[in-house]
Amino acid sequence: MDAKNVKDPESSANALASGRIEIISMDPLEMELDFIGYDISIINAYRRIILAEVATMAIEKVYMYNNTSIVQDEVLAHRLGLVPLKVDPRFFEFRNKDETEWGAQDSVKYEMKVRCTKNQEASANETNADVLYVNRKVLSSSLKWVPLGNQPDIFQESNMQPLHQDILLAKMNCGHEINLEAFAVKGIGSDHAKFQPGMCWYRMLPEIEITREVEGKQADLLQTCFSPGVIDIVTTANGKRIAKVKDARNDSCSRNVFQHDSIKDAVKLTRKTDHIIFYMESHSVLKSYEILEEAVKIMSAKCDTLLGEIEKHLETPMET
Repeated sequence: MDAKNVKDPESSANALASGRIEIISMDPLEMELDFIGYDISIINAYRRIILAEVATMAIEKVYMYNNTSIVQDEVLAHRLGLVPLKVDPRFFEFRNKDETEWGAQDSVKYEMKVRCTKNQEASANETNADVLYVNRKVLSSSLKWVPLGNQPDIFQESNMQPLHQDILLAKMNCGHEINLEAFAVKGIGSDHAKFQPGMCWYRMLPEIEITREVEGKQADLLQTCFSPGVIDIVTTANGKRIAKVKDARNDSCSRNVFQHDSIKDAVKLTRKTDHIIFYMESHSVLKSYEILEEAVKIMSAKCDTLLGEIEKHLETPMET
């Protein structure tokens, strides 16, 4: 390897130390951060870890004892696997693939026993099937937790239910019945997308430079070429209406301005490669900032492993 192409570790460390992270918005469901001064590969590594390696709990096995609804067994089982659970994965271990028993330390058991019957209190003139029949719609709230081992001493029932109680799983007619058992395990997104804790994406901060004065109708046209809030129209002291960049961050990078010959030469569009806007959205029991925290822990463990391997290599004489 050419030594000239190897980055100086000290300069790389200084670059990381000089970077900063700004919190733009943050709540349990969504988070927006600005990574300033960091290489985009670092942000992409966090994105990949979040999607592929941050663990959650999801239903893995379904034992169907009776299903007379119009939804096929395999379709219903697939839908159950996609139901997000309130179960905190940090209290559970990964299940051994060779394990035959369902243990309290690596599994969560659920059961669903639902039967559609006629609503005796419905009026004779009622035509709405949801009112005429009880359990016409099978919702995620029909999943009931069945404790295993010492789980009742550790967990409350409210923390073991589906995250959302109103997810529609099936519809039944009078006399239809569903009776099943389901087991949830700990997993990661690289095994199946149902284990992904949320979605995340990033983009570089847009930069918009108006290279010449744009006024009047051309200013109005320029404003319509960008997302709302990007271009503002201001009135100068001599009464001219000219276009100014208000907030390039809001730009969706549509590049519509280049469709108009009269103004396409008035704008220069670039992006700041060292200013990354990072979005995180949770659809699991883990809060948005907890997901990123878990990703940081995984990244740190990977770095420790790499450093350990490098140290072993340096201690071992190289073969010639």
